[in-house]
Amino acid sequence: MKSWLGPVYLSAAAAIWGGMYVVSKMVFSYIPPWVLLELRFIIGLAVLAIWAWLNQAWQVNKRDLFLLAIIGFVGYTGSIGLQFVGTDLSGAAMGSLITAASPALISFFAWRLLKERLSVWKISALVLASIGVVVVIGWPDQSPSFMGNWILFGAAVTWALYTVLSRVQTQKYSSLTVTTWANVFGVLFTAPVAYWEYTKSAVQLPTDPWVWAGVLYIGIISTALAFYFWNKGFEYIDASTGSLFFFIQPLVGSILGYLLLDEVLDWNFLTGAILICIGIYLSTYKTSSAHPGNQDHHSNPA
Repeated sequence: MKSWLGPVYLSAAAAIWGGMYVVSKMVFSYIPPWVLLELRFIIGLAVLAIWAWLNQAWQVNKRDLFLLAIIGFVGYTGSIGLQFVGTDLSGAAMGSLITAASPALISFFAWRLLKERLSVWKISALVLASIGVVVVIGWPDQSPSFMGNWILFGAAVTWALYTVLSRVQTQKYSSLTVTTWANVFGVLFTAPVAYWEYTKSAVQLPTDPWVWAGVLYIGIISTALAFYFWNKGFEYIDASTGSLFFFIQPLVGSILGYLLLDEVLDWNFLTGAILICIGIYLSTYKTSSAHPGNQDHHSNPA
């Protein structure tokens, strides 16, 4: 077994998601968030549909379409939509960090909806991550960045809910099947909002090839390829260790935001980052130690 392949795959997936925040922040200068989100889903669906067709992983029971529609609405239109809007208002560094609180929030929804036991370690993780998010968000004010921070927190909450809801379906179908169908409903539910935003802003789609290169990165690399890398990595490495590679996402997003977008990393950001990382570590480490190989492999990609 080539044990080194696991860290390579997982690091690549997390780094791609971290870079997505910077790319999307730059593309927002030309394409508004919901229009970009719809383009991302359409491009990602084209790749996933071909992929699922070739692997005969597209068939589902009609009775499961309703839950798949809810998963698509909560996880795609809801969570990723909030993520895009929040990143546009706040920044790449904040976007990658605040949404990284999702793994700790998953514990709460798993306890409420799946009746999983909420241990002292999980409660500690939730408290630390929540405090960290509050520190990062900062004191209330009227600035767009403050509102963007709360919207990003909403993205983290809805992604955690999406993960728990999709867990039921991934026990029946492959991750590729669930992801493809969720993407289908993501396209459908996002279309009306994207159309409204497109007509309201009277935006003209850009002709700059570099902008479209960013759109393709978001649609193909950060949607289809990164999901594959993330799931593939767990074939070579245990879940307790593999989950920690998700920390690379906020690290890459923060560093790239600082280097490429001149974003400031103040004491709120650094203090909150430490608390969130400790909370996520406690949540993933203790859960995985108690139940080896039974860790959910979903984390927030964007």
